[in-house]
Amino acid sequence: MNALTNMKTWIAGGLAAAVLAVGGCTAATVAGTTTTTSTSTGTSTSATLALTADHDSDSDHTWDTSKEVTIDLSNPTATDGVTVKDGVITITAAGAYRLSGTLADGQVVVDTEDSGSVYLILDNASITNSDGSAIVIDKADLALIVLADGTTNTVTDGSSYAATGDDDPNAAIWSDPNLTILGEGSLTVNGNYNDGINSSDGLVIVSGTITVTAKDDGLRGKDYLVINDGTVTVTSGGDSLKSDNEEDSGLGYVSVAAGTVTLDSGDDGVDAWTAITISGGTTTVTKSVEGLEARVINVSGGTTTVTASDDGVNATDSASTGGDMQAQTGTLLTVSGGKLTVNADGDGLDSNGSITMSGGTVVVNGPTENGNGAFDYNGTFTITGGSLAAGGSAGMAQAPGTDSSQKSLMISVEAAAGSTIEVKDSSGATVATYTTTKQIASLVVSNENIKEGETYTVYVNGTASGTTDTSQVTTNSGPGGGGGGRRP
Repeated sequence: MNALTNMKTWIAGGLAAAVLAVGGCTAATVAGTTTTTSTSTGTSTSATLALTADHDSDSDHTWDTSKEVTIDLSNPTATDGVTVKDGVITITAAGAYRLSGTLADGQVVVDTEDSGSVYLILDNASITNSDGSAIVIDKADLALIVLADGTTNTVTDGSSYAATGDDDPNAAIWSDPNLTILGEGSLTVNGNYNDGINSSDGLVIVSGTITVTAKDDGLRGKDYLVINDGTVTVTSGGDSLKSDNEEDSGLGYVSVAAGTVTLDSGDDGVDAWTAITISGGTTTVTKSVEGLEARVINVSGGTTTVTASDDGVNATDSASTGGDMQAQTGTLLTVSGGKLTVNADGDGLDSNGSITMSGGTVVVNGPTENGNGAFDYNGTFTITGGSLAAGGSAGMAQAPGTDSSQKSLMISVEAAAGSTIEVKDSSGATVATYTTTKQIASLVVSNENIKEGETYTVYVNGTASGTTDTSQVTTNSGPGGGGGGRRP
């Protein structure tokens, strides 16, 4: 069963149950040598993915360099499989095309009915189009953009387009078919009109150093967006990473398996219609309205840091018509590994369904206003393992369920930003430590050291402030509770 089929089965069988069990393994190998059969010169990375895209395969990362077609962007000429007219370079046949030089005001188009892949090998290429997309992949069996080893490449579109219909390209790099980007070079994309890189099908980042600045969304794969490795930096006016297929219940997901991903977003850091899976790598959302947003969010590995002006992590079903306080079936936030750190002005971890935690480390620096909480869930919060520490306001405070096998403490404590809070058991051993980044009135901690029946003393900056035990836990938020849905 391929990953896409598995994804559809997974959702059809129930997202909430399946998110804990799905798993796969894919190898991400980069391309770009000068031997007869080209293959990787970089380090191959195998990453275990909870969700992955089916179109990418290691076998697609090689090509016959002896048959490469060389295109000088500064002075392009027509040849077999290539036409040139009015500054538009059109590739009409499958194969490998090595692009070098500068196209100051023009466009590279892929338009072929051939079976087989089209490789656009960017070899110190600069492509700019003043009134449209710089690269348009209109038709191809499979398209791959290869960043030649050690090269620097730039793609820039105009701030206004000549063609502005709903079906017209709207990104600096726009692809109708599946698109893969790989290689050991760098790519800078300036999306001045709308999106940076946009695929109407799937988008897979295998490797490379990719920097995107976009007026709206940074990277969009309508069906799926998968980052298997590389260094990806996005500054966007809209969502930084996005997948929004609303028609097919097995699509609309974002997966980060490895690499370094840094996102500065005017809206959501990562937004997926169906699911977000983070299984490895380092993902940092430096600015966002909401950091991660999808129906199902699964963090199983890696290091994820989120800064948000609203909710840090928001599991919500955008298609749901239920009330604000009603738990959404199949909406779930799961943490089973890795480290997740959230700094949110709204809710820290927000689920319109349920939350489960079985491993990993979660630190929440929650809101100071009482209208939000470090946690906000409509269903249940079950914790069976891992380390949890979450500070925030007291007005909407919630904690994991008391029937969880791992116990929690819910502590009423006033502490200013920069305070160190220690929780010690009756023997004087420290079982939990939390350093505040802002004023807090409530702290929830849970880890394997917290036991039912034990009394704990809470210290703020070394001074005892009170005692607590596992019986002082509430799972009900204050008035107006319930996870927030997507903004219009």
